[in-house]
Amino acid sequence: MTDNSPAALIARLQRLEALDEIRQLAAKYAVALDMRDLDSLVNLFVDDVAVPGHDHGRPALRRWYDRELRHGLLGSAHGVHGHVIDVHDTHHATGLVYSRNDLETSSAWVIELLAYLDTYECRYGRWYFVRRKPLFWYESDITDPPLGPEKMRWPGTPAHDGGFHAAFPSWQEFHAAEPGRLDAPVAAPAPIDDWIRTLRHGAPVPRGSSTGRTEDDPRNL
Repeated sequence: MTDNSPAALIARLQRLEALDEIRQLAAKYAVALDMRDLDSLVNLFVDDVAVPGHDHGRPALRRWYDRELRHGLLGSAHGVHGHVIDVHDTHHATGLVYSRNDLETSSAWVIELLAYLDTYECRYGRWYFVRRKPLFWYESDITDPPLGPEKMRWPGTPAHDGGFHAAFPSWQEFHAAEPGRLDAPVAAPAPIDDWIRTLRHGAPVPRGSSTGRTEDDPRNL
């Protein structure tokens, strides 16, 4: 039976408000990034955000974006697709966001697909990003689809894997299993606000690149 007490109704309303505000975070991120409004972009993150290179804070994050967006990238359009959000309490949430992007360079039109593993926090009555961990599936010239392995093929750099499936043990489990053997009972549905962690079987967040173009970044947004 649904709990319609005043406290329960307030909690449900707060959850709905959190879901909507967090969805807006992802949409605002795409717009600010594409329009190169770095102040608007970094203000979507907590004020003590960790920045690649062991730095912290919005000014350091703005410097990082300024450097990265000038590495041969002439223009971009980031498309936000599916967004799954788990609201853990009134101040903490996590999310998974798909992003399909078009990137213009001087030599190629690059298409890209990735998923962000997000961590969110509510501070001073507003929701912010704490971290965005990108998991890249492909990045390649639009005229040369990335068939086969090593789908990260930024012009002028060695091809490599983007770690799209690294955070999800189910990918390896599916391919390691004997086809057609589905003897185990279907697992119970995940709790409503623990879906992503359940899907990931509690696996740690993988290390990797913040941009998809290198493999050794020690920190991620």
